[in-house]
Amino acid sequence: MTRTLIYKLLLLTASASLVLSRSAAAAPDPSSQKLDDLLSRTSEQTTALVNEFSNVQCLEHVEQEKFREDGKVESKEESSFNYLILLANNGGDLTLQESRIAVHEPKAGKKNRPMLLSNGFATLFLVFHPAYSASFHFTAAGQEMANGRVLDKVAFEHVTGMRSPAALALRGREYPLELSGMAWIDDATGAITKIEATIGDTLQDVGLKSLQSEIDFSPSAFHGAKQTYWLPAVASIDVQTPRQHWRNTHHFNDYKEFSVGTEENDKKVSNQ
Repeated sequence: MTRTLIYKLLLLTASASLVLSRSAAAAPDPSSQKLDDLLSRTSEQTTALVNEFSNVQCLEHVEQEKFREDGKVESKEESSFNYLILLANNGGDLTLQESRIAVHEPKAGKKNRPMLLSNGFATLFLVFHPAYSASFHFTAAGQEMANGRVLDKVAFEHVTGMRSPAALALRGREYPLELSGMAWIDDATGAITKIEATIGDTLQDVGLKSLQSEIDFSPSAFHGAKQTYWLPAVASIDVQTPRQHWRNTHHFNDYKEFSVGTEENDKKVSNQ
């Protein structure tokens, strides 16, 4: 019997001052100082983004695909949700939790088919959040021009043994993911415009052969806001086991400020 695998990102952060994974003993050089300055701007952006993300809601459309061995789609499901992030600060610990209210779901018969469930990938920017940045090595990887913006490419790699913002949830257990990848960051503001991430072979013993994810961000401005925020627009997750292959694509659009009028919905979803 085919199992349903659930892959999610843990949405737990702790408030902390900025700690960058650079060697304090090494004498700074211009290139490393430039990277540190960029990471400092990005840390400020992600901290502000966490706060702003909890004040907005959007429509999330999810496409779940399962592939045959020849690469053709075996089955596909589509769902839509009212999506929001709930933020709480308890005793200095910052907690983020995704909440979804179904707008459209597959018919009952289709929902029993084993598909990949992927949660939390919209918040992959937490790699650069002060609570997790010390868990990664960051390396400058050049620049690109995109739509008139200078984008710095920053490679990141998780430090084994350090806390990770991502985990695989499987059969009641959670396995921290050794994330590595690349981020495209606006040089002027420190805003993240795109992230690609993968994992090594550390979880092959539990049946995870590969995991590839890509998150694209787009600018959103809200009434009265002092700045433009780059919010998740599309998140694609591709997962393979020795025998199965899935791809989920999350589309986020129609961002709106979370208003008092949605208070009753907030109460309902926070208990899920």
